[in-house]
Amino acid sequence: MASDIRTSELKSPIDVAEYLFRRLHEVGVRGVHGVPGDYNLVALDYIPKVGLKWVGNCNELNAGYAADGYARIKGISAVVTTFGVGELSLLNAIAGAYSEYVPIVHIVGTPSTLSQRDGMLLHHTLGNGNFEVFANMSQNISCAMAKLNDPHDAAGLIDNAIRECWVQSRPVYITLPTDMVQKKIEGDRLNTPIDLNYPKNPPEKEDYVVDVILKYLHEAKNPVILVDACAIRHRALDEVHKLVEKSRLPTFVAPMGKGAVNETLPNYGGVYAGTGSNEGVAERVESSDLVLTIGSIKSDFNTAGFTYRVSQLHTIDFHSTYMRVRYSEYPGVSMHGVLQKVTARMGKLNVQAGPAPDNKIAKKDQGMSQGELITHDWLWPRVGQWLEPNDIVITETGTANFGIWETKFPEGVTALSQVLWGSIGYSVGACQGAALAAKETGNRRTILFVGDGSFELTAQELSTMIRNDLKPIIFVICNEGYTIERYIHGMDATYNDIQQWNFKDLVAVFGADPKKSKTYQVRTKQEADNLFKDEDFSSAPYLQFVELYMPKEDAPRSLKGTAEASAKTNAKQ
Repeated sequence: MASDIRTSELKSPIDVAEYLFRRLHEVGVRGVHGVPGDYNLVALDYIPKVGLKWVGNCNELNAGYAADGYARIKGISAVVTTFGVGELSLLNAIAGAYSEYVPIVHIVGTPSTLSQRDGMLLHHTLGNGNFEVFANMSQNISCAMAKLNDPHDAAGLIDNAIRECWVQSRPVYITLPTDMVQKKIEGDRLNTPIDLNYPKNPPEKEDYVVDVILKYLHEAKNPVILVDACAIRHRALDEVHKLVEKSRLPTFVAPMGKGAVNETLPNYGGVYAGTGSNEGVAERVESSDLVLTIGSIKSDFNTAGFTYRVSQLHTIDFHSTYMRVRYSEYPGVSMHGVLQKVTARMGKLNVQAGPAPDNKIAKKDQGMSQGELITHDWLWPRVGQWLEPNDIVITETGTANFGIWETKFPEGVTALSQVLWGSIGYSVGACQGAALAAKETGNRRTILFVGDGSFELTAQELSTMIRNDLKPIIFVICNEGYTIERYIHGMDATYNDIQQWNFKDLVAVFGADPKKSKTYQVRTKQEADNLFKDEDFSSAPYLQFVELYMPKEDAPRSLKGTAEASAKTNAKQ
C-alpha cells in the first residue's frame, strides 16, 4: 500500500490528479479525450479546475483516434479511460499512434492500491486477481509507463512520462489508482517546466557526420531531397525548410510526409512513391546520384508496394536517433543538429531542376457534360484548386489517402492520414480531434475525405463533433463499400459490400441544430464543381456534410498499383 507524505512536509501541497492535469496543460493540451468509468470519475473532476476541457467521446476507440488527430495538430494529446474494459477498447488506436510516432498520454483510472494488493475480485478484471495483465498489454505500444502507486515518486514519474512522450513522439501509459487521486504531493515542482528539449549531439561526432555528408553532397551531380513522416513527428520541419529553401534542390515528399514541405516552393516536385509517384517524379528521383531522405518510413503503402528504386549506395538518411550515410551508420546522432550545420555550411551545390506539379485536370477528365460522374482523376486536382492556405486535410486509408497524392497543396496545409497502421475508420475520430485542435489554435478549416465503408466503423464521432460545436467539412465518398479491398482481392465479393446508409441524415439524427449545420449530395462533376465554387460552403461557417458519389470500381492510379503489389505480397509462400 502506498505510504503517505505528511502534508506539513510539503511547501505547496497539491493532489496527484491536479498535478498530472496541470502538467498536461503546461505542454499544450487543452481538450482531454476519453470515456468516463467508475475508476476514473473522481480524477475527471480535476479537468475543468485546471483550465482543461472534457471532450467526451462515444467510445474509447474513437477517443483514441481523436487524440491521435489532436496530437498531430497540437503536438501532444491526452486520453482517459477506465481499467480493463475501457483501456482495451483504446488499444487499437494507441498501437496506431505508436507505429506512426504520435505522442498520446494515456491515463487509466485503476482500482485502489489496496484492492490490487489484496487481489480483490472486482468488476472489469479477469477475476483472477491479476491487476497487471492490461498494463502488460500496453507495454509494447508505449515508450514509457508510469504506475502512480506511491505519492513519493508520483510527480517524478508523471514528469518523466510526459517528457518521453514528447521527445520520443510516441504514446505513454499512466495508471492512476482511485486512492491516489487525492493524495498530496509537492506542487512546488510545477514552478519548473518539464524539459522538452531534444538531447544535443556529441559535437565532434556531429561535425564528423556533417563533413562526410557535405563531401558527398558537393560531389553529387544531381542530388534531391525526399521528406517523410518522421520529419514531421520529430519536429524537424523548420530545419527541413531552411535546407530546402537554401539548397534549392528538387524536393519531394513520401505519402506519409505529405504536407511536410511548402508545396508552393519552386523546387517542390511532388510525391515519390515508386511506381505510384506523381508524373515525372520517379524518373527524377531514381536517376539522382544522391538522395537525402529525411525521416523516412519505407512501409508498403508508403512506397506503393515496395516499388522504390533508390540504391542505399546513393542515399543519406536523416533520422531522430541516428544518421546513415550510404552504408555507414552513426548511432546517437540526431538529424536536428546535423540539418542545421549542413544548411549553414553547404555552399554552392549542383542543382538540376525537377518536375513542377500543379492542379491542372487532364484534358481527358475535364468533361462536364450533363450527368457526367465524378472520378478520382478529376476530383483530386479539383480539390487542390479549392483548398486554402493552412487547411487541415484528413484522408482515410483507402481511395482518399491515395487520391490526395495527386493534390498540390497551398502553403501551410497540414495533412493527416494513417498510411502505416491503416486502421479503417481512423479518419473520422481523427477529424474530431483535429477540428478541436483547430478551434483552439485559430480559424483553420478542417476537411475530411472518408469512404462510406470506413465511415460506418466510427460514425458516432460525428455526434462528438456536434456536441463540441466543431465545424469540419466532411466528404463521405459513396462508392458502395471497401474499394481498396476490392482491388486487393474480391472485386465483386459480398464481404467487400456494405449496407447503404442515408449518410447525411445522420447529422440530424445526432442532434445537430439545423441553423448550425448543412448537408449536401453531389453525384456529378458539375454538382461537385458548383459546390466547390459556393463561397458560403467554402467559408466553413458550421459543420457541413457532403455525400459525394463515385463509381464503385473507380480508384486512383496509385491505389490500383499498390493493391496489386499488396496482393502479390499476400500470396507469397
